[in-house]
Amino acid sequence: MSRLTWNKERRLLRSPEFTACYEQGKKHFTKSFILFILKRSDLSGGYRLGLTVSKKMGHAVARNRIKRVVREYFRLHQFDFDLPLDIVIVPKRNLEAKQLTLALATEEFTPLLGRLCSKAEAS
Repeated sequence: MSRLTWNKERRLLRSPEFTACYEQGKKHFTKSFILFILKRSDLSGGYRLGLTVSKKMGHAVARNRIKRVVREYFRLHQFDFDLPLDIVIVPKRNLEAKQLTLALATEEFTPLLGRLCSKAEAS
C-alpha cells in the first residue's frame, strides 16, 4: 500500500464530529474557503478532514470537483502538517469549481497550515 493513501482514520464521518468543529473550533478564512479547525485532545493520527459543499456551489459535477481537489491537496500534504486537528472546509460562494486547481488549493491552504504548525510548535 502507498504511504499517500487517504484512509477512514483521516476523515470526519459523523455529524457530531462536524458539529463540534463548527461550534468549538476556530474559524480561519482564505480567499475561497472557510476552515473550522478544532484541536483534538488525543494526540494520535494527525489531522482529520471533513468537507461541506452545499448545493449552492452548483451541480453535482462542480461540488465533486471541489471535494476532489481539496482532498487531493490534503492527501499529498498529510505528512507536512502532522497536528491533532479536526478540519472542516467550507467553500465560499465566490469559488468557481472550474477554476479550482491543485495549484490554487496549495496557494490558499499552505500558508494557513504553516502558520498553524508554527503556533503549535511555539506553544
